[in-house]
Amino acid sequence: MRVNDAESAMHLRRMAAVAVAIGLVAALGPSGTALAGGTGKGNLGRQVLPANDGWAASGPGTTGGSSAADDQVHVVDTRTELIQALGGDNATNRTNATPKIIFIKGRVGGFEGLANGCADLADPAYSLDAYLATYDPAVWGRVNPSGPLEEARVRSVANQTRYTQINVGPNTTIVGLRGATLTGLTLMLDSASNSIVRNINFVDAYDCFPAWSPTDGSLGNWNSQFDLVSVRRSENVWIDHNTFSDGDNPDSEQPVHFGRPYQVHDGALDITHTASLVTVSYNRFVARDKVMLIGSSNTVGPDVGRLNVTLHHNVFDGTLQRLPRVRFGKVDIYNNYYRLAGDSFSYAWGVGVQSAVYAENNFLSLGDGIAAEDVIFDWGGTVITEKGNWVRAGSARPAQVGLLDAYNAAHDPDLGADAGWTPTLRHGPVLPAPLVPLATLALAGARL
Repeated sequence: MRVNDAESAMHLRRMAAVAVAIGLVAALGPSGTALAGGTGKGNLGRQVLPANDGWAASGPGTTGGSSAADDQVHVVDTRTELIQALGGDNATNRTNATPKIIFIKGRVGGFEGLANGCADLADPAYSLDAYLATYDPAVWGRVNPSGPLEEARVRSVANQTRYTQINVGPNTTIVGLRGATLTGLTLMLDSASNSIVRNINFVDAYDCFPAWSPTDGSLGNWNSQFDLVSVRRSENVWIDHNTFSDGDNPDSEQPVHFGRPYQVHDGALDITHTASLVTVSYNRFVARDKVMLIGSSNTVGPDVGRLNVTLHHNVFDGTLQRLPRVRFGKVDIYNNYYRLAGDSFSYAWGVGVQSAVYAENNFLSLGDGIAAEDVIFDWGGTVITEKGNWVRAGSARPAQVGLLDAYNAAHDPDLGADAGWTPTLRHGPVLPAPLVPLATLALAGARL
């Protein structure tokens, strides 16, 4: 090794140590209480989003349930207890604005109390075998399912929604104690402004009754409804230090019906329906297909000026698409680590209608068959600011790569290079991209 190479390597190691220290301070939060600690009723649950930490720091900032009275601090380890702590009635909890802090202990299941799982939620007139026989394109044709059997499927979905979708109201902090897992359920933050969700392992929010959409793409697709976490019609939301996966029920293990994979999962964390001012920090998204949808419709209307989201210090590991896919919003994507691999990889950054993505100092490790021009996908957008991002392709040495230049060289029409804004809400220094894998792998995700 030449002297200057050795000095360079030593310099990077020193910078890495600094990066980890900086990240650790961010992970500990303003009270200095580690996420892996105990109940922390006086500390962890009352932590608030630091000043300037992404879009969720806008306006009044994000304080969640930090002001909760002592009788509104709960430790729960069942679905029933979780619903009770959120207000007592799952149907109306989304309107419960009382400040509250909820600690999740152990494993909480969305299908808790159902001896037969999905079968207990199915409408009596529905069965998958009948659905497959009735709506087979060879019999039914390439038109959307309709009639009594499809209506029975819709009623079955409504049954599942009432049971496995857990509704959260405003001014709420939900924190997992070490090892906390929410499985088989959707945490729904609809009209839940000023909310915080931290240190939870979210696993396998599967749809018992996916819909067949024969006109979705050239071959049709199965579509599911349930996300692991969904943020809708909410402002000032902080999603921090969580892990999202399909657990032992991955999409790759699902059957094929009508020549298409039977898709039982939707998004990991979707931010839609006019939501805005959201910070997504230090999370891990592991081995998932659809990860993060920001904006659910191309229709120009209420979403204009909304859907402003910050993503920083997250790990996207073996994920395939929507990392994120963006419509309308000003979305700041910096210091994230992408480990992209697999024959089914689609894209990372989806540039959608009127989106304004600012992607800076991310690190992307590209597996075999994935090229720099595959990172960006045009979903009807026109611009993306892309700067300071590094790529390691296969076993090659990492280097700074102009990902927008690579995209434009391979695709027409070109995307513009100026998203029209510059992020100002960033807590702490922006790390050089080569240090991002060290900092994020050490700190991102729930403490299990």
